[in-house]
Amino acid sequence: MFIILALIVAVAAFNIVSTLVMAVTDKRADIAIMRTFGASPRSIMYIFIVQGALIGVIGTIFGAIAGIIIALNIGTIVPFIEHVFNVQFLAKDVYYISELPSHLIWSDVMTITLMSFVLSLLATLYPSWRAAKMNPAEALRYE
Repeated sequence: MFIILALIVAVAAFNIVSTLVMAVTDKRADIAIMRTFGASPRSIMYIFIVQGALIGVIGTIFGAIAGIIIALNIGTIVPFIEHVFNVQFLAKDVYYISELPSHLIWSDVMTITLMSFVLSLLATLYPSWRAAKMNPAEALRYE
């Protein structure tokens, strides 16, 4: 399960990278104006690190809460979905198991949550570095 969840978190981290790269590209003129008004490359970098960290923290908190709630209530969620959509996920005559077992291991939850936060912070480094290295004259040339 750890490997599966780690891969899901890695995909989410790439999503953060792409979102921040698009934000840097979209805000080129604004970054250039801030630089010409005296903002240092470090302050520009911190702006995008904070933006990515907020995305990562909010996503990690909501994801952890939703995952815990689903894992603790899977015994009632699956029958509800089966009843609403009139399907049976694990038919007794087809599969060896007839219900979906769930055992919540808190150490795994903490490990995945911490890994998710660290990867989201690492995902902010490249776009923020790219924003910090932007040349203001070059960015404003075609505006």
